[in-house]
Amino acid sequence: MSDQKNPFADMMAKMQEMAKSFPAMESFSPEGFEKMMGTMPKDMMETMFGSTLNEGGLDARTKLLLTLAGLTMQGAQNEMAIRQTVRHAAEAGATEQHISETIGMMSVFAGLPAVTRASELAQKVMADRKDDET
Repeated sequence: MSDQKNPFADMMAKMQEMAKSFPAMESFSPEGFEKMMGTMPKDMMETMFGSTLNEGGLDARTKLLLTLAGLTMQGAQNEMAIRQTVRHAAEAGATEQHISETIGMMSVFAGLPAVTRASELAQKVMADRKDDET
């Protein structure tokens, strides 16, 4: 057998070295990147995801709450997606109670660890929104 290098491992090592050469990468965080994305305005969400073009369909708020339920069901593993969905759902008109109930309903299906994690993430987003409003 030959002592051949794994091409994927070699590529990853080269990419890590390249990333170290960018000074901004040292302070990179997913939360910082997430803040650069912003939140879509309610009217735009309703047009693109809601019932504006789909008369009689679900509104954007309901679709985002369903998305939040699905993300919770997956074990609340994708933290960025949960934070973004909570932020967008609130922008689309969901109240803290709507968000809490949506996550809480998933305790029967997803289990308490997933619901606890999703709740913590949602509460932090809602607290940050309140801080931004003041």
